[in-house]
Amino acid sequence: MEKTAETEVNGKYTVERLFKDFSKEKNTVHLKFSMSIICVFADTKGVSGVEVFSFDECNKELKEDFNKAIKKLKDSTYENIISTNENGKYTKILLKIKEDFINEIVVVTGGNSPAMVRIKGKIKRDDVKDVIEKNK
Repeated sequence: MEKTAETEVNGKYTVERLFKDFSKEKNTVHLKFSMSIICVFADTKGVSGVEVFSFDECNKELKEDFNKAIKKLKDSTYENIISTNENGKYTKILLKIKEDFINEIVVVTGGNSPAMVRIKGKIKRDDVKDVIEKNK
């Protein structure tokens, strides 16, 4: 990945910058779902869209760059819910909350199989708890 002056803000990556920089890389698998059709068949719990980026097929250098970026990921517009580092595999879960709704959930994970997931919508906190309870 070619690093530009805009890549980092004060030595930290923002969520938008992380998605912008790494989503364009060669061999990145990008899946994007709009929930407008799916909601006809299932309760989407306020989710309006899901984006998934997988870097499994990318070269080792890009994976290392992504792992470094995750370490520097800090964005004041998101609440950092979980941040772990187990055996060099970094995972962060961030939420963007507006009023009583979760507008965005971002999950980034590093290691040998790095990925980024972004879930957008107007999600009730209780719905998230219900989904977690049902899928334990």
